[in-house]
Amino acid sequence: MKIAVCIKQVPDTTEVKLDPKTNTLIREGVPSIINPDDKSGIETALQLKEQLGATVTVVCMGPPQADVALREALAMGCDEAVLVSSREFGGSDTYATAHILAAALKKIGYDLILTGRQAIDGDTAQVGPQLAEQLGIPQVSYAMNVKSEGGGSLLIKRQYEECYHTIRVKTPCLLTFLAEAAEPRYMTVRGVVGAYNSEVKMLSFEDLKELLNPEWIGLNGSPTKVSKSFTKQAKGQGTKLTGLSADEAVAAIVEKLDELHVI
Repeated sequence: MKIAVCIKQVPDTTEVKLDPKTNTLIREGVPSIINPDDKSGIETALQLKEQLGATVTVVCMGPPQADVALREALAMGCDEAVLVSSREFGGSDTYATAHILAAALKKIGYDLILTGRQAIDGDTAQVGPQLAEQLGIPQVSYAMNVKSEGGGSLLIKRQYEECYHTIRVKTPCLLTFLAEAAEPRYMTVRGVVGAYNSEVKMLSFEDLKELLNPEWIGLNGSPTKVSKSFTKQAKGQGTKLTGLSADEAVAAIVEKLDELHVI
């Protein structure tokens, strides 16, 4: 079985900066990590590798510095790493990203694709399902556990509000995982050394152009148009009431709520 895990390198901070002209994140100079949901997908892939003798290829679309995230995945135990990077891909929204990743995965080949449910810098949960639609394969989202039944059949435990679904699906298929689905393993010393001696394969626009529609990639090819973006504003210091009896405190709170038209 050939497993492909799609990951994203995301900012490791709540103090993100925004480009006022393009309304996109400025990633330069911001510490980055592998998206937590994606890391759960890596761990699940590695567990399947140990059980089935599968090969695991980790794929990331991003700027050149995403090489660091890919090497971390290699140090955890992934077999191959592919960076999908080109200036033409800059500013892609979820639809354009899924279109580009679909082209890359067609080039690489796969039996099973794992992704995180969503990225902490966007929280859209759209790329995984859109990627499955682009490839025309079945998908199961919110996966918590996967077991192989042999013959290309998988049994998936899927979280659904206050219960779970058990779904049987045939490969090729795509699964999106929650961060709590699996505890990611630590990198080993041998893994780190091997990762930084390994090759990270690059796929650019030129490598994928035969599988891409140029009108569906990059900022200009993205159907999502952000009219305005802004960072979260810090809340001001509240009013502290001291020296009041219980009845006086209740009266003061009710007065304030009435003043704000809450009650």
